[in-house]
Amino acid sequence: MANRNLRLALWSGTNFTGRRIVFRRGGVAVRDLGAFRFNNVLSSFRLNNVVQSAQVTLVLFSQVNFRGSFRVFRGSQSVANLGSLNFNNVTSSFVLVGRRLTNEEIARIQSTGIPPRDVLVIRQ
Repeated sequence: MANRNLRLALWSGTNFTGRRIVFRRGGVAVRDLGAFRFNNVLSSFRLNNVVQSAQVTLVLFSQVNFRGSFRVFRGSQSVANLGSLNFNNVTSSFVLVGRRLTNEEIARIQSTGIPPRDVLVIRQ
């Protein structure tokens, strides 16, 4: 049940502009953002756990199937420009969970391509 209070909004433009996709269900792993015609266009996002703001992790990956380089965001936050983190228009897949993933768990996801069991997995 930890995943049900999550909210994630993704924007194609910096400063929360452009095309937007919203995930309200909670824990989700998107293997290929091409499924939403959103591959390599993510520029800003808002991440929130509405009940426990610290209990959320978003991992953005540069390649499909949770591969390639990645950026980790823990806790509720807004990022207006992924370019400031050298990750603008790079994201091809992501994992969102309602808890704090450890670095070891993230490394396992990246090496195996298998997301946590308690999330909805979206494939293309």
